[in-house]
Amino acid sequence: MKYLCTACDYVYDSELGDPDSGIEPGTPFEDIPEDWVCPLCGVGKEDFEPLDE
Repeated sequence: MKYLCTACDYVYDSELGDPDSGIEPGTPFEDIPEDWVCPLCGVGKEDFEPLDE
């Protein structure tokens, strides 16, 4: 599942994770810590929405 940042269009892909922020590949979006922020623009998880592929 992928999630889209509504502020900057960054896509979080659970298969890739966000290793630069300590999020291992394979980590579902729901399991990311609540204090995680978009690596491009810095908004919180609440500004992401599921991406329909």
